Amino acid sequence: MASTVTPRRHSPGTMAAAAGLTVFAAVLLMIAGVLDIFRGIMAIANDQVFVNTPNYVFKFDLTSWGWIHLALGVVGVIVSLGLFTAATWARVGGVVIASLLIIANFLSLPYYPMWSLTLIAMYGFIIWGLCVVRRDDVTDQRM
Repeated sequence: MASTVTPRRHSPGTMAAAAGLTVFAAVLLMIAGVLDIFRGIMAIANDQVFVNTPNYVFKFDLTSWGWIHLALGVVGVIVSLGLFTAATWARVGGVVIASLLIIANFLSLPYYPMWSLTLIAMYGFIIWGLCVVRRDDVTDQRM
């Protein structure tokens, strides 16, 4: 006896929540990416904006931190644009880039503490928003 599997249908509320969380993560990633781009430009253009910490274990030149944040911020904005299309690569890329940016902001914490903590929290919400939605919820909303 062959069994037939019927496709699982989600309620409209579940599909709306999945779409809403993905859009939430996309908008938040775009905002945080732009903020990291500005932070990178500030560090490249004028090092005196940041606190000088002479005995920090992960000491880099502030211009190097500027280029790191600028590059990761640009990638974050590009991935956020992909999230608006509900692409799987963008969801995976969003989690990866948000994780890298959390690490970068943690390592640059002594240079600009409040900004780093704010962005760490934003990237944490992005990861949560992208991971809480199941893949089939997102693909069902496009059908």
